Parts: sequence; C-alpha cells; structure tokens
Amino acid sequence: MKIQTTDPVTHPEQILYRRCTIDLKNGKQKMEDVPCQNLEDVLGGFGRSFQLLAERNISRAYSAENPLIINTGLLTGSSAMTGLRTYFSSYSPIKGSKAGLPAAMWSAGSGKFGCKFKWAGLDELIFENRSEKPVYVLIKETIDGPEITLKPAEHLLGLSTHKKIMTLHKEYDDAHFAVIGQAGENWQNVTMGSVALSTVNQLKSGDDKLRFAGRGGMGSIMGHKNIIALVAQSTDKHPPITKEVKEVHKQVITGGGSARLQPIKRGGGGGTWAAYDVMQPFHAVPVNNYRPQGNNLAEKLFRENVEKDYDIQSAACYRCGITCHNYISEKNPDGSRGDFIAKFDYEPLNLLSTNIGIHDPGQAGRLIHLCDNYGMDAISLGVTISYALSYNERHPENPLFNGATFGDYEKIRELIILSGEGKLPGIGKGSRHLSELMGETDYAYHIKGLEIAAYLPETNPGYCWAIAGGHMSMGSYGTLIREGLSDVDSWVKVITEDKLHIVGFDMVGLCKFFDITQGIGTDKIATCLKSDFNLEIEPEKIKAAVRRAFLLGLALELRQGYTKAEYCLPAEVTEKPNPHINLPNISNPEFMAELAEKVWEVFDKELEGLIP
Repeated sequence: MKIQTTDPVTHPEQILYRRCTIDLKNGKQKMEDVPCQNLEDVLGGFGRSFQLLAERNISRAYSAENPLIINTGLLTGSSAMTGLRTYFSSYSPIKGSKAGLPAAMWSAGSGKFGCKFKWAGLDELIFENRSEKPVYVLIKETIDGPEITLKPAEHLLGLSTHKKIMTLHKEYDDAHFAVIGQAGENWQNVTMGSVALSTVNQLKSGDDKLRFAGRGGMGSIMGHKNIIALVAQSTDKHPPITKEVKEVHKQVITGGGSARLQPIKRGGGGGTWAAYDVMQPFHAVPVNNYRPQGNNLAEKLFRENVEKDYDIQSAACYRCGITCHNYISEKNPDGSRGDFIAKFDYEPLNLLSTNIGIHDPGQAGRLIHLCDNYGMDAISLGVTISYALSYNERHPENPLFNGATFGDYEKIRELIILSGEGKLPGIGKGSRHLSELMGETDYAYHIKGLEIAAYLPETNPGYCWAIAGGHMSMGSYGTLIREGLSDVDSWVKVITEDKLHIVGFDMVGLCKFFDITQGIGTDKIATCLKSDFNLEIEPEKIKAAVRRAFLLGLALELRQGYTKAEYCLPAEVTEKPNPHINLPNISNPEFMAELAEKVWEVFDKELEGLIP
C-alpha cells in the first residue's frame, strides 16, 4: 500500500492499495493503485471486498459474472502477532436465500500465504470470468513490482490439498501456497469446497498441518474458475517489533480472552479443545446432530482422556504466542510420538466426532484428516453428515446413502470419501439442499443456508444475524454459558452492539484470538496501526467502520432475497426443547419473536438506503 497520510479517517483517498484484476477467459491483466474510498477500504479484508460485491448483481454463484476476490488486511504481514490472514470473497454456492439467490460471503485463513502475497507487492487480486483449462497462479515479487503468471495445472489435478502444496513446494522456494482439493475440483457436486493454506510447520515437517479458509464454499468457487492453486513467492519483510507492540503482545497472551487458550502447562485450558470442558457441565456439547442426551459420552473426547492413548502437542501459528490448537499423533509403545494423525481444533473435532456419534479420538482424527485432504469445510461436512445420520435414525426402513448411523465409523468414512470425490452431491451440497430433497427440514442445522458451528443454537440466538457463519461473524456463542445473560434486552445489545464487532478481525488481517473478548475497537489495534504504519485512528473510528461493514453484509443478504423469516434457528430447536440442556431456555418461540422484533428495530434504521 502507498500511505501518504497519518489520518485515514479524514483522507482515505491518500492511501492506495495495489490491485490486479485478471480476466481468466483471455488472460488479460490490469494492475493499478486504487485510492481508498473510506476506512473500510483502508483496513481491507471483507470490509473492502463486500463493497466491490455490492456493485454486482449476481443471480448464480457458478457464473462468469461472479468474481473471486482475494485480499489481505492492513495488519497481514505486519509486526502484529496473528497478522497472517488471507480473505477469499465471492457470492457463495452454499449460502443463499430461499429466493434462490447466492449470498455474499468471505472466508478467512491463516498460514503464511497472506504474508507472502502482501510482501510480493499485492494487496488484492480479482479473478473475472473462467479459465478454459486448469491453471495455477504464480504471484512473484520482482524489482518492478508484483508479476502474475497463469500456468498449466493439469499435473496437480486429483491430488489432495497436502500433496498439491508439497508438489509446488518442490518447485518454488521462499513461497507459500493456497490450493483446493478434489472437492473443489468437483465443484458441480460439492458446494462446500475449502481453500487450504500452507504453514511453516507443514513445509518443514512434511506433515498435513494446513490451515483453511473453509466457510462458504470459496474452494468450490476456485474450482469453478479452474484455479487449482495460488503460489505467492517473495522474500520476508517483517517490520521490526517496537516496544509498544511487544507490550500489546504481552497483553494478548496473558489476557483478552486468549489466556484461556494457552497450553495447560501455562495455566490455560489447552487450546480451543477446552470448549468441551466448559460446555459439558451444562450438557451443551453437540452430540448426535445437536441433541445432547444428558450423559457423559462427550467426556471421552476430553483432552485428559485422549492423551492416555495418543500423543498431543500444543501448537501455534507462525510467530504467534497464542497456542490455540493441538496436533494429535499416534503414541509408540515406548511413549514417544508416532505418526501424525490430524490437527485438533474444536469445530472440526466436535462436528466430525461427538456430533456424529464418534467418540474414539483416533477415528475422529482420521475423519478430520480425510476432510482436510479432500478440501471440504469441516463444519458444513460434519453437519450435513449428522443430518443424514439423524434421518436414518428416524427412517431405519428406508435410510439414505449407505445406511450409515451415528457412530458407524466405516460407513461415515465412506460418505466423506464419496463426497470429496464429487460422487455424493446429497452430502456435498450441504444440509439445506439435502433436507429439502428429503422434505424434512426441521432438524437440518443451518441458518440461512450455512451450517452452524459446534455451539448449540439453544445457547446462541445471535447465530441468526451472523453474516458469514455463526461463531466467525457474531461473537455471541459464549454469552449464555460464560456470561449468564438470558433476558431479551441483554441479547439485543449483544447482537446489535457488543458482539458483532468480532467481524472486524476479518478486515484488518488478525486472528480473532488477538482480543476475542473486547473485539477490534481497542487501544491494542490502534497501537499496532500507529507503530507499523504511523496511522492515527481512534478505536471508536475503527468500531464505526466495522459496524458499517457488518451492516453492508446484512443489507446484501436482504438484497439477495432473504426474508426476515429466514433469520431463525432450526425449527427443532424452538419446537422441541431438549430437556437435557442445563441452561435457561432462550430459544423458545416467545423469546425469539420478541428478540427478532427488537433487533430489527435497531438494524432497520441503519440499513435504510445503505445499498442504492
């Protein structure tokens, strides 16, 4: 970026970002320095890409007119810890209104690809139309600026995400990669394709330790455009860490909600995995398609029980002090670490284990590994499979597919393989598609077409107004369990003010764990922007920009045909309360009707005229 001001709020046009637009049909490129229109443009991520998507009238996700936008946030590749994020934005093939129109969507992933992308001299890459042949895209740093080349990708077809990355790694040093798996290649029958991003640990160890931009089917959009991989090659350009940023990092590691994610030996809960321990006392861990049974089955996946038979290694992303995820490996007879199995994060772990009746950690790890290598969103995949298993439980005389039931590892494994290979569109196109085919939609756990995360909707009415997946774009998932808020007015404030600001991290390039409890509008963010870019931005101005970006996302949903009736929890949740959940019932019809009325009363005033 070219920064020619210290005041981007008043003079955003004095900050220019480098954009390349590529017409995949004819290979033509346009490289330009684009002046920012507002603070959302300056911060980047979906705050910028949604403004671009708002200019398009898209009726089909799989169309030449639907662009794929790849960009970073202002703090991607900066000295700020967790500044690794890359954003993929488009109109989604899996999330859409009942009117049949696709929704604007973004997906975010870590790894080091975003840093290399930015250090190569690029801030944004837009793909128009569709390539006739499979290609991969080389983004290369040169003395004259970024150079972008489309290269034949036939040799990558059919490889797993991991093998694609390792194949490219042999050819390109000092580079990082973003690829799709077989699922994305089979986009016609898989709308939940993810984008896999390489990590430093993966390239060094050779193990399948990838990160993913999973939500919304951006890997399927890449597949439709015939883009099989992206390569970003550049030298590292980390700015020096100032004493002010060092102090911010200290605060992040020891507070801000991130302390509880630290390894147990540092006084934390052992990463995102610790959500099991927090929610199980309330019987709020999703089991058997989000219907906990009031028993202790979920405790089999507690870390303390898993580490009896498997090796567990706490891990962090590149240059990050928040050790939030875990690697699970076989344990050799002598107690040493054996073969790597999978990376355990809470969502993939729960939705491909407990929520489908699998309580063996090794089996869960192997299902996660399959999902990752085929390149599918673990949330959408797990939830769609759990719907199918629930259907089969209800219809044992006429089951779906191979007749898989909860806990049937071999048959569930077969469902994942067939889905990843594009041979099972009933799973590959998501839970709404499948439930509508079967005529039983009440227990399909999606909201607005996008499968929900591994937090019971009974505990999180905020899911309804999330614009890109429940826990990623509405930070209300801990409000009932952790904060104990159960009255309507508190939840209105949570949804319309406090917790929507979590989306701001998907503008600036930081992971949400940077300050998960306070959100983006803090002195920590302002300090990092001042230190690395000499930008003077008050926290309240940042929060205002985030709110505008969120509201634009909401307005885009409504423009794409969503009715307010679609902002609702799955019918089973409201109509058949689960007696096993030891929490106040805040998902009953009366509560939800009053909540919706008051939430829309707030949002409607600000949405009016937002999109011309």
